[in-house]
Amino acid sequence: MTSLEQSDRRHFFHPGTHAYDHATGALKGLIISEGRGIHLTDVEGREYIDGFSGLYCVNVGYGREEIAERMAEQCRRLSYYHTYVGTSNEPVIELSQRLIEQWAPPGMAKVFYGMSGSDANETQIKLVWYYNNILGRKNRKKIIARERAYHGSGIVTGALTGLPVYHANFDCPFDRVLRTLCPDYYRDAEPGISESDFTAHCVAELEALIQREGPDTIAAFIAEPMNGTGGIVPPPAGYWPAVQAVLRRHDILLIADEVVCGFGRLGARTGCERFGIEPDLVTFAKGLTSAYAPLSAVAVSEGFWDVLMSGSREHGMMGHGWTYSGHPLGAVAALANLDIMERERLVENADHVGGYLLERLRASFGDHPAVGDIRGIGMLMAIQLMQDPATRTPFPAQRRINANVVDAAREQGLLVRALGTDIVGFAPPLITTRQDADEIVTRIAAAFEDVLPRVVAAK
Repeated sequence: MTSLEQSDRRHFFHPGTHAYDHATGALKGLIISEGRGIHLTDVEGREYIDGFSGLYCVNVGYGREEIAERMAEQCRRLSYYHTYVGTSNEPVIELSQRLIEQWAPPGMAKVFYGMSGSDANETQIKLVWYYNNILGRKNRKKIIARERAYHGSGIVTGALTGLPVYHANFDCPFDRVLRTLCPDYYRDAEPGISESDFTAHCVAELEALIQREGPDTIAAFIAEPMNGTGGIVPPPAGYWPAVQAVLRRHDILLIADEVVCGFGRLGARTGCERFGIEPDLVTFAKGLTSAYAPLSAVAVSEGFWDVLMSGSREHGMMGHGWTYSGHPLGAVAALANLDIMERERLVENADHVGGYLLERLRASFGDHPAVGDIRGIGMLMAIQLMQDPATRTPFPAQRRINANVVDAAREQGLLVRALGTDIVGFAPPLITTRQDADEIVTRIAAAFEDVLPRVVAAK
């Protein structure tokens, strides 16, 4: 073990990490030193294809000199000043106009900034409660979130997240969060029913939940346009039109969590654009800057903003904000990132190359005896491993089959992500080419060959 690795294990408190295994060396670490394009290099000189864009976020790839130079120039000119009490800066003004006019769904009016998707979704919930208090609807405080959703790891956002590991020992669930079905057709539909029938089932469950709780107690429904960390699950046919009809009927706000889906990941500017979603509020992060600087954004609709603005005449200043809201370095990184996205037509590339990669994965592994489903949209896709694909019988969770495949892929020079206990996730940078896609398939095939014959033999 190198001195650098020893220091890492001794001093760095890692997120999302098994603390004991990391501290004792049972968990194999990885220290990245350099990134260029879709490739990363560790401190030992080994090169990897980043098949997950960091955490779905490095859309334009690593080492973009244009972004670095513009950030350096901004840092020399104005590294920081707060945006409280009407103070602003040039990059954040330009970015706000650009997001509203070109990237956010139609009907958005204003943008509020933070540093991460988690703090942005915390902001969303505070805004929704504030909005209903202004309107005198003080009973409308409950938020509906879906099972297996991911909305962050704060206090409220951890409760909204529908994954048990984000709740265990944190006391996160509380009575203002309600849970409805994840629209996972492959995993949860009864045998023989169509996608449309499964959609009808999900919508009926949502309607029943609303009626049980009382429509006048529910403030908002929050959802990713396409489920990400909870399994990379495209919505079934007709899902979003039917869900939106229920929400409109009961006057329930819709928060579209675009943290993963936004900025081209699904081969469209946003997941809302891809699925015809008309939200009241939108959460952005990750691909907004391609992770060159921390930045998140909350976009609020015209009608929502009108309520906040009129309420300020009675209630005064709204007591919410962050020290780094509207940080000029984050804003200029976002502007440079969007310039690259638009100039290189990366939204279209994500659609075309993502479709090609999905086809290649299906052709290579669709008949594999340990593969149940291969799904995705744009540059976001997953392989679902199953002990018995015919009966959709999963592997025992404790076997962590997908983690073994991910470890083997790393040995082949490919970084992908284990989701849950049986899903291997892919989210390459949007600059990925067809040749890159072919190499990703070659490397994951080698990982399958290393792990899955033993798994199949042991069934």
